[in-house]
Amino acid sequence: MKLRKPNFKQLHDVVIAYAANLRGDGVAYAEIAGEDEPRRIAFRLDRYPALLGREIGYAALIAVAAALRAEGFRAVRLGIADERVIEDLEQRRQLPQALSLSYVQLKCRLNMFSRVDVVVAHPPDDLAARARAEVELAIAA
Repeated sequence: MKLRKPNFKQLHDVVIAYAANLRGDGVAYAEIAGEDEPRRIAFRLDRYPALLGREIGYAALIAVAAALRAEGFRAVRLGIADERVIEDLEQRRQLPQALSLSYVQLKCRLNMFSRVDVVVAHPPDDLAARARAEVELAIAA
């Protein structure tokens, strides 16, 4: 395992795989470029079936952004697979009421970085499968 102190001011590419069960237990794996092991970040959320999983992307981004900033990261490029969340952030469009608070929380978390981009990125299949398996087995903390 690589143990090195990251340069927190440099831009870090982070690909996020996440999943949540119907009870709202979720887990995100944040794979940071140049590091061997992804970070595991558990989160909770209220599920809304009508949102078709969009709320999971918000909750995962909020949790990962908070964890990375708490570690001292200042510049990140966060990659997630859900294009709808990215479009929400870029277009400032009307959101379903159930996402309004999550949108504000996410924008606040993202504003803590000196530089942040949220982009479309597809996590490795094994990482996405790991997140799904973990929440389906209900072992997400």
